[in-house]
Amino acid sequence: MKRIQIINGPNLNLLGKREPTVYGNQTFDTYLQELKVLFSDAQLDYFQSNTEGSIIDKLHEAGFSYDGIVLNAGAYTHTSIAIADAIRSITVPVIEVHISNVFKREEYRHHSYLSEACKGCIVGFGMDSYRLAINAVLNFK
Repeated sequence: MKRIQIINGPNLNLLGKREPTVYGNQTFDTYLQELKVLFSDAQLDYFQSNTEGSIIDKLHEAGFSYDGIVLNAGAYTHTSIAIADAIRSITVPVIEVHISNVFKREEYRHHSYLSEACKGCIVGFGMDSYRLAINAVLNFK
């Protein structure tokens, strides 16, 4: 059974309430239950933090023992060299995920410090971005 760590960054604890026109009306906890049913052959673990250091600690913790990490670092995507360095420091593949199409939003969201360090990026498919990322991890050779 493959083990996948999902990590969500700042303000993603407010999914379902935060800017529903951008992020939809579904909470992540509700969606996570759907993912666990869909991927019953995998172990999906979930972590969310609004704190950069906690996200780095979780990357370090999961980065040598899981089969992959699905990371939505939220606004830290556009600001955190420290998270990018943490991704480079671990051995498991990391898939960067964004719910919205960041390229249709404010210009400062068009640049990611994380993309270069990640195995791949999935952008703009709503919550389904997580499913696509999990599929990618499960299909790594």
